[in-house]
Amino acid sequence: MSTPNTTVPLTTLTPKDFSSDQDVRWCPGCGDYAILNQVRRVLAALGSRREKTVFVSGIGCSSRFPYYMNTYGFHSIHGRAPAIASGVKIANPELDVWIVTGDGDGLSIGGNHLLHILRRNVNVNILLFNNRIYGLTKGQYSPTSEEGKKTKSSPMGAIDIPITPLSIALAAEASFVARAIDVDKNLADVLQAAAQHRGTSFVEIYQDCNIFNHFAFQYATDKATKDEHVIYLEHGKPLVFGKNRDKGIRLDGSHKPEVVQLGKGVTEDDLIFHDQNDENLAFLLSRLSYPQFPEPMGVFYKAEDDCYEDLLDGQVRQAVAAKGSPDLDAFLRSGETYTVGA
Repeated sequence: MSTPNTTVPLTTLTPKDFSSDQDVRWCPGCGDYAILNQVRRVLAALGSRREKTVFVSGIGCSSRFPYYMNTYGFHSIHGRAPAIASGVKIANPELDVWIVTGDGDGLSIGGNHLLHILRRNVNVNILLFNNRIYGLTKGQYSPTSEEGKKTKSSPMGAIDIPITPLSIALAAEASFVARAIDVDKNLADVLQAAAQHRGTSFVEIYQDCNIFNHFAFQYATDKATKDEHVIYLEHGKPLVFGKNRDKGIRLDGSHKPEVVQLGKGVTEDDLIFHDQNDENLAFLLSRLSYPQFPEPMGVFYKAEDDCYEDLLDGQVRQAVAAKGSPDLDAFLRSGETYTVGA
């Protein structure tokens, strides 16, 4: 567990103040550096307090994250970060809790835990670094690797259908779902929106593993191509993209999405307008993928709902009001047997 240095005055926190004294040990050029820097900037911009902030991770390259943050942190066990973070938040709801996981840690061994923290709506922020590969264990295919992907564990090509993280999150009733790219300009905006959401926020971040899966998202990061392959979501705005912003996405006669060229009778009014409160639209957008469609980035969906820790606290208060405060010491000293009443 890491603990923060809290000697800096309250009014002077900068991104550098959220940097620990640990050497950052990711491969040179790894996308994790960009994400780390953006998280530090966002925490400073939000006025976050180090003594009120906790980062919890599982196992994987991304899970080194807590060491590099000058906050509290747990480097926990494979896939179980959501369970540990839930305990932290329930025990102390005043803490600002972040989970850092990867496509292997969060969607393979940790898939069950991820699903349940999303449906419970615990007030935490989940950052899922998706590089479509197992990096720490040296290049096996992951739950998000594309079909046909040749790796050390799939030398003839992966035959699994890849998981779409955002679709999984929406199906699990997540109350905030977003996507960004490690080196993209909108990552900070997405992180800030996630941090300000009350409930479980789930952010998938496309992250380059330049050792084992370099250029997996080049279509979305290369300045020469990204305008044609990425569409930025803005609430209430039409789905327009392209270098000249002359393309869009609309629903065809069978209500399926299609790419259209603006002009010659097609206007922005014919396009899909993004509504981040529309869960059905969010799921449709989560299914758009390269190369058939530009891939959406930004906030797909958000909804206000009760948080798990608040509902649990309400039940505890109700039980105490009905039966009085429990006395654990008296219970433990009451004898070798006990009776569970109605």
